Amino acid sequence: MILPGRDRIAAIVSLMILVLFLAACEQKKISQIRAEPDRYADKEVGITGKVVRSYSVLGRGAYEVDDGTGKLWVVSEKGVPRTGSEVAVKGKIKDGFDLGSVVKLPEAISSGMVMIETSHKAR
Repeated sequence: MILPGRDRIAAIVSLMILVLFLAACEQKKISQIRAEPDRYADKEVGITGKVVRSYSVLGRGAYEVDDGTGKLWVVSEKGVPRTGSEVAVKGKIKDGFDLGSVVKLPEAISSGMVMIETSHKAR
């Protein structure tokens, strides 16, 4: 039997691991990045959130992260986390990136502002 206190401790430990993972780069909300894309262009930043969509082909792909303030597509060449996963992601912001060059996606989501992932941790 799992005690409610143990669940809370596990959540806190997971959060601490995500925070330490992102300590080497600037942690931002997606709404901040979307509001000032030029400020974050080509700079490494970190975001955390939930994967709401995920597409993968042969270890490459893209996934959409929602942090509660907005959504951002993340392009990965190292595999993608599953839909529903909580993730901490580090990467560089690119505006006008064509996701279609990485994986075949519907036209409505194939281009725009994305994060080019340098690393991610999922739970």
